[in-house]
Amino acid sequence: MSSAEAARLLGVKLPTLYAYVSRGLLRSLPAARGRARRYLRSDVEALSQRGPSVRAAAGALRWGEPILESGITAMTPEGPAYRGQLAVGLADAGVGFEAVAELLWTGSLPAAPLRWDAGEAAELAGVLPLLPSDAPHASVFPLLVAARAARDAGRFDPTPEGVLPRARALIRLLAAGLALPRAPARARRAARADRLCEVVARALGVSAEPAKLAAIDALLILLADHELNASTFAARIAASTHADLYAVLQAGLATLSGPLHGATSDRFEALLVEVGSPERAERVVQERARRGERIPGFGHPFYGAAGDARARVLLERAWELGAGVPAVAVVNAVIGAMERAGKPPANVDSAAVALRAALGMPAGAVAGLFAVGRAAGWVAHALEQVATGHLLRPRARYKGPLPAREARSEP
Repeated sequence: MSSAEAARLLGVKLPTLYAYVSRGLLRSLPAARGRARRYLRSDVEALSQRGPSVRAAAGALRWGEPILESGITAMTPEGPAYRGQLAVGLADAGVGFEAVAELLWTGSLPAAPLRWDAGEAAELAGVLPLLPSDAPHASVFPLLVAARAARDAGRFDPTPEGVLPRARALIRLLAAGLALPRAPARARRAARADRLCEVVARALGVSAEPAKLAAIDALLILLADHELNASTFAARIAASTHADLYAVLQAGLATLSGPLHGATSDRFEALLVEVGSPERAERVVQERARRGERIPGFGHPFYGAAGDARARVLLERAWELGAGVPAVAVVNAVIGAMERAGKPPANVDSAAVALRAALGMPAGAVAGLFAVGRAAGWVAHALEQVATGHLLRPRARYKGPLPAREARSEP
């Protein structure tokens, strides 16, 4: 069956159909020609017998089925929409990351450019002795968050008035921490910059050219939220217990560190090292296919064949800023090889790596940038969750053996 036929029989939209495939509820096979997929009729008919409510309940904690109501981000074919405004439109409009974060938090987009007060950034020097010289960028963040939490006696205020000033300063601290442990002096200079994009640029050694700063803003905006992803769900669970802001961010950071989530960009970076040069891209893609290995940084369960709109925006910036940069040429070659092989299009992870290379940032920086941007979404979801007054406590459907009943003796 075609995807349209399968979706019609199941009574669902195409993104939900693709989610069923990603969760293993349906099998899909390549069509004889083109990039379309075919679906086994027996699978589709068997799944249709279960009914939509049963299918939703069975996969409520797997990708693709909503499990709670939210007014923050809508998932659309054109990418996430923050409070009704497409993220790609906000990125192209040059609004600024700080304004988009305020939109996520309050529902209103500020008209004037914003500058967040960083406050004292003593944690930058305080955590340095604890770090090995080659510590990954994102691994620094849990130490910075813990150090600031220990010094903040008022951190247990769950109201927006208590949370938002701390969130603004903490995100700036994380952005400056991108320089650690390799360039502590640069981290201190970064902490004093006006806009967050300038904090990031200074921390990672990027020149403050307007086009580069705009590209950093766009990257952070497009990473700021993506509905109820794994790290955001973890942050919401922590917030539902009325854990403080720092604990909420620690929950998000821990979940984001997994190789199937925020660390996907690191896996794509490793692929680029394996490819080495544009001429080898075709061979590496074919060898991966021969071994049945999935190539990271391509495809997305929600966007399907249409592709990730966030990736298109970031790749356009990468091509503009990275002409002649060898690593950008390798990314471009891998994308071309994947397209010729009929594989899924690039997603935000590989596109972010391309932009990282175009800006001259060090390898591995994307995982840290992901955390800086996504922290805005975690704060928004934490505030929303606290406002509901509910503890998130899903139930499990037990499938193991039951204890034997004790034999009852006759009276």
